[in-house]
Formats: sequence, C-alpha cells, structure tokens
Amino acid sequence: MDKLKDLIFRLCAVPGTPGDEFAAARIAAEELSPYGEVRMDALGNVIAHLGKRGAPVRVMLDAHLDQIGLIVTEVDDAGFLHVARAGGADRRVLPGSPVVIYGREELTGVVCCTPPHLSDGSEDKVPEIEKMTVDAGLSAEEAKRLVQPGDRIALYARPKDLLGRRISCASLDDRAGVASLIRCVQLLADFELRCELTVLCSSREEVGGQGAVTGAYAIDPTQAIAVDVGFAQQPDVAPEKCGKLGGGPMIGLAPALSRGMADRMIALAGRMEMPYQLDVMGNSTGTNCDEIAMTRAGVPTQLLSIPLRYMHTQAEVADLADVENTARLMAEYLKEVE
Repeated sequence: MDKLKDLIFRLCAVPGTPGDEFAAARIAAEELSPYGEVRMDALGNVIAHLGKRGAPVRVMLDAHLDQIGLIVTEVDDAGFLHVARAGGADRRVLPGSPVVIYGREELTGVVCCTPPHLSDGSEDKVPEIEKMTVDAGLSAEEAKRLVQPGDRIALYARPKDLLGRRISCASLDDRAGVASLIRCVQLLADFELRCELTVLCSSREEVGGQGAVTGAYAIDPTQAIAVDVGFAQQPDVAPEKCGKLGGGPMIGLAPALSRGMADRMIALAGRMEMPYQLDVMGNSTGTNCDEIAMTRAGVPTQLLSIPLRYMHTQAEVADLADVENTARLMAEYLKEVE
C-alpha cells in the first residue's frame, strides 16, 4: 500500500484545475509510459494505448485529472483578488480557507472572512463565490504585478496519513481514480490481454466533461469503465445514499450504465472474495460515464466509485484499500475480456 499511497500523494501534491491540468497530466503520463504508447491530446487528456492493438473488443478506462478550484476575475485597488468557480467549488467551506494562487509566482492566500465580533448577525449566510475575495497579503501594486485575471487558485492542503489505511487530501476527487487506473495497468504488466486497452486520464470533468467527450470520440471504444469518487458514510448523511470507507469499490447501477457489465463485475467480485458495494442512481451519474455512453453510436459504460468523505473540500478522506480493490477488480475484468 505504501507505493500506492506515494503515487496518490504525488498526484495530489500538484495543481490541476479544469483546463489547466498539465502538472497532474505529466505525472500520469510518466507513470503510464513504461507500459504502453502515451500521448497528450489538444485538450490535455493523457491517452495510453496498451493491450492487443486492433482487437475487435476495445476497452477504455477513464478517470479525470482535474480538481475543483477558483479563477481570478479581478485584482482590485486594495490588492484583493476577486474570484469565480473553476469547477464545483463549495462556497460553504471557503471563508477562512488557505489557498494557493498560481500567478507569475506561486503565492499563498486566504479566502477573506468576517470575524464574528464584527458580524451583523448574518454570519450563517455564506456569500456567493463571486462576492468573495482572496487576500494574498500583497499591496495593490504587488498584487497586480504578480496576479492577473485568469490565474487559477486551488485549496491548500498537505496530503496526510490518518489511522489505518486512510488518507486525507484536497484533490482525491479524482486523483485517487487516476491512481487506480495506473495501479490497474501495473497489475496487468505481465498479462497478455486479448482486448485493446486504452487508458484515458481526462481533463475538464468538473466543468462538463469535455475531455471525456473528445477523448472517447478519438479512442472509439466498444466498452468503457470510468472511475470516480462516490459519497462515503458520515454523520448527518442518509446511509442509503452512501458507501462505506473500506467497503470496497462501489459498482454503479443506473439507467445510463450497462447492467450487463455491472452484473459481470458483481459476479467477479464475488469469485474474488473482494468486498464491494452497490451504488444505485435513478437518473444520470453526474460523472464522465454520462458523456462516454453517448459517444458516436453509443458505448456500454460502467462506473466504479471510490468511497470518499468530505467531497470538494481540502480534507477529502479515502481508504487505500478501496483504491487498490478498484484497480484489482478492473484488472481481473480485463483479463476475462475475449
């Protein structure tokens, strides 16, 4: 597990907000390059070709590289940075949060918040992100020299070990998924696949899945598996909407997904005596699966989710065993593809 943890921590330690995933993409490409032909496309997707080239069955594995963040919209005359969402940033957790600003230099900042002593009684109302500002501790002149509109901001958090196999960081959504794809490829290194396999580490999922749309179109798979994070049980959340940390990969069941692929994964997990969970959704999945399934004439697609607590915060929590078992389940599934 230590090597897997180190891989996740390296992926999580670099920035990669939507449309600016290069640092994370470079690590993913370096990790995949010993196992196949790797390239980066026009939208910043990392694409690795493996397996039996030209086989009638073409399987694509997908996980997204990007993390939620902010984008600078203005540097005002007092030196404060005005911002907007870059992906699904949660405004409830932003006030008072430390951030990293990727301007002409890498800067540390804090999302401004009003002390309770000076509040007018409306402190329970969190302002819209567009009304928030970031303080980089700079004068107006310095701020305008070092930061400009369009620069990106990410939540600041150091990857941390928790007790047991659990880890915490700001971008486990979906760097944990990317790590599971890399780990799957490592598990298959000495196996001769009977299918063509392409790994897609996709860009821009948090703003609409454009990387998955264009990547899947170019790859033209006959079936696909996407790995993302799912909700893990925590206080005040309905248990029927969540999986359990350490309970194994969450196998998706939804109208947008392939029931046949799900049934094969459920049976396979049973034969492997691997823990797994069902993730039942009544409509779309809210993941790249929704875009991949509609590519060209349609692609049977399945979702595997890694249970995650505190999604879209700087303290997301996952269990390494769930990442490892997600990789193992995909590897065994691919070994059985004819």
